[in-house]
Amino acid sequence: MKDASPQTIYLSDYKPFGWQIEDVHLTFRLAPETTRVIARIHFAPNPGAPAQDFFLHGEELRLIRAAIDGAEIVPVVTAEGLRCPVPDGPFLWEAEVEIAPAANTALEGLYMSKGMYCTQCEAEGFRKITFYPDRPDVMSTFTVRIEGDLPVLLSNGNPTGAGDGWAEWHDPWPKPAYLFALVAGDLVAHSDSFTTRSGRAVALNIWVRPGDEGKCAFGMEALKKSMTWDEEVYGREYDLDVFNIVAVDDFNMGAMENKGLNIFNSSCVLASPETSTDDNFERIEAIIAHEYFHNWTGNRITCRDWFQLCLKEGLTVFRDSQFTSDMRGPEVKRINDVRDLRARQFPEDQGPLSHPVRPESFQEINNFYTATVYEKGAEVIGMLKRLVGDDGYARALDLYFERHDGDAATIEDWLRVFEDATGRDLGQFKRWYSQAGTPRLSVRETWEPRAPASTPPSRDPATQEAPDQARGDGRFTLSFTQHTPPTPGQPDKAPQVIPIAVGLLNPNGDEVVPTTVLEMTQASQSFSFDGLATRPVASILRGFSAPVVLEREQSREERAFLLAHDTDAFNRWEASQSLARDSLLSTITDGTPPDAAWLDALHKVVTDSTLTPDFRSSMLDLPSQGELAQLLHRRGNVPDPDAIWQASEGLRGIMAERWRASLPALAEEARVDAPYRPDAEQTGKRALGSKILALQSRLDGGKAAQAQFDAADNMTLQLTALACLLRAGAGAGDAALAAFHAQWKDDRLVMDKWFGLQVACAEPDTAVSVAAALTRHADFDWRNPNRFRAVLSALAGHHAAFHAADGSGYDLLADWLIRLDAKNPQTTARMCAAFQTWKRYDEGRQARARAALERIAATPGLSRDTNEMVTRMLT
Repeated sequence: MKDASPQTIYLSDYKPFGWQIEDVHLTFRLAPETTRVIARIHFAPNPGAPAQDFFLHGEELRLIRAAIDGAEIVPVVTAEGLRCPVPDGPFLWEAEVEIAPAANTALEGLYMSKGMYCTQCEAEGFRKITFYPDRPDVMSTFTVRIEGDLPVLLSNGNPTGAGDGWAEWHDPWPKPAYLFALVAGDLVAHSDSFTTRSGRAVALNIWVRPGDEGKCAFGMEALKKSMTWDEEVYGREYDLDVFNIVAVDDFNMGAMENKGLNIFNSSCVLASPETSTDDNFERIEAIIAHEYFHNWTGNRITCRDWFQLCLKEGLTVFRDSQFTSDMRGPEVKRINDVRDLRARQFPEDQGPLSHPVRPESFQEINNFYTATVYEKGAEVIGMLKRLVGDDGYARALDLYFERHDGDAATIEDWLRVFEDATGRDLGQFKRWYSQAGTPRLSVRETWEPRAPASTPPSRDPATQEAPDQARGDGRFTLSFTQHTPPTPGQPDKAPQVIPIAVGLLNPNGDEVVPTTVLEMTQASQSFSFDGLATRPVASILRGFSAPVVLEREQSREERAFLLAHDTDAFNRWEASQSLARDSLLSTITDGTPPDAAWLDALHKVVTDSTLTPDFRSSMLDLPSQGELAQLLHRRGNVPDPDAIWQASEGLRGIMAERWRASLPALAEEARVDAPYRPDAEQTGKRALGSKILALQSRLDGGKAAQAQFDAADNMTLQLTALACLLRAGAGAGDAALAAFHAQWKDDRLVMDKWFGLQVACAEPDTAVSVAAALTRHADFDWRNPNRFRAVLSALAGHHAAFHAADGSGYDLLADWLIRLDAKNPQTTARMCAAFQTWKRYDEGRQARARAALERIAATPGLSRDTNEMVTRMLT
């Protein structure tokens, strides 16, 4: 394990490695405790690098022998790697090391998962396999020979030979070590093929453990859709003869894009109607697309250094979001993306873990696989596309692939292709990559009914004019001010380029100004619309055109108008969310009853059969309890998690009672009679039906849910019903919970759902004890990341329970993180982020959270990963 001694690495200190690698030959002689790795690597001096010692990374390796040009040497070996003198010219490096995959519980490097060998090398896992310059800007072709007694032996690239107990692979495309992969096990393949647009035949395989073959068909179809979409939309064709996916039970992340051999967490590829929910299917489709899209945005063009991580991840998240929008519809996808951004990235941006999309320093790169790098990184790409337009974006991407194929690139390279392709100066836009924090965007509206349309106003730098949009002589002006609060290490912020998508509606709901993107570049700036007959209602930040907090004084009547009439689906949803937030905050702070007019307007939307079921389902989602706590804190109040929970639950009960008469008809409308399909149409209906069932269960004590549970022929309906029964209380779900366990006890992925649902559906005063009891359950395997997260992440996500006033939620999570850190630092460190908002609560909760964090920090032998996270939150 890495020790906790902090060593800060800075972007400004980057220098290229002193040698280039011409080719890499690796031989693996597999054995659980004593795997031998023999490396033969041809090095040559890098003429573009400064003078430096020859240093190769290496951790937890036992060096057997090393040689240069055939002559054995004795290098200086430390816990971080080795050094030795080398010739001035090209040379052959040889090393033989021994590693113990069975003892590798960190699931980083080469490790074993239930008898299967597999690897995870991103970000710095390859150094646990052999001595190597483990950095993304060192790229080479790889030839790999695997020797072992398992029937399936896989690595990157194309197969070049195989025999009894061995297989060889060659990847012709230069890649950094983090993209290396090896899998060996008793596996079976679900196979298919794909023909690229140039006629290349590609063999496709999803490798799984025997018994899981029936859960691969959906994943294979998702892969083929992804390959087709990337050809049609981005012009990118696959470049090897084979594409392999392997499902692994023990995996720290969702999946990994290793060249030609993607390794997936089993939960992110295995699916069947009986065992997977609609959300599982959509997530699997998106993750398979994401990892496949990395073939070009991450593999063929990789990162110069880990500070550029958003270059591949932000862009690929944006691409997979486009794909899902095309497959399932853009409106609800955008709503879901923004909801996720606000729930995960906004708190990160506004707390002790805040960092720029491209950080300038880190101690442990594994801690920067964050929502800021991924989700905010994708939002930055989206803004860039809005600013340059679809054609400009397409030209820039074509130039990016043409110019940087085979490169380890930087953000500067990325922005330069946009400047060269479109002629724009993106110097100011670059601040989105260098400044942390979420900008606050405030707006003031001015209406001048007699502004002369014939005399255009002056175009001073702070004012931009929109063309006349309707007959009349009125002028409507939007005046914006932007401000980004200080973040750790960045007290002062410069103005950013903010694309603000705006539309204007007249009083009868007609759109008089279609969506127009206003480009804000200054701290304060105004935009005017002339030639209007009446004062319009402004729909601002349509499609959530920038990742900002919009601060707007707007009447309840105007928001209700937008809820009823806005032509932008996101802003229609946002209007309802704004009314819901205000209603809930009023209930929390002074006991005001829910806003009846908003409930009636929402009911009208939900019962409007001309709208899609998935959109109507999204309209029924209330603001999360974490979001409400964040709003209270921003407004100067100390959030009370118990009061927030009571207000949210109370509102749901009132919605159910108020809409009692219409619920049966809505339930019938949402019913699906056809055989199960995880497509957008059926998924939307079941999503709406699940929300209606949840409301019905508050009225009938779970009778409708019990009927659905008993009759369910797919996991979506069964799990939805079980959740409703558990929330109904009074033991309504006990029998169903036992029946579910009896039915699915042998399916590891379904049992993850069983564990997590019990915590998520528990009352705040029992959820911690429920979680604690589940950690003592015979089926709880805390070494498996999926099972660990099923219980402990569910607790961290239960706002009122995790922030229990007695500190029991903090203590239970801290206990388990301390235990897990000794085995799996990556998972531990990422789950520490549950504590990042601890300073917003009352003094008692703060004291208990601090004590839990300090207890973690004081753990002997704490990993560097976890130490960095806890230290940042404490300081």
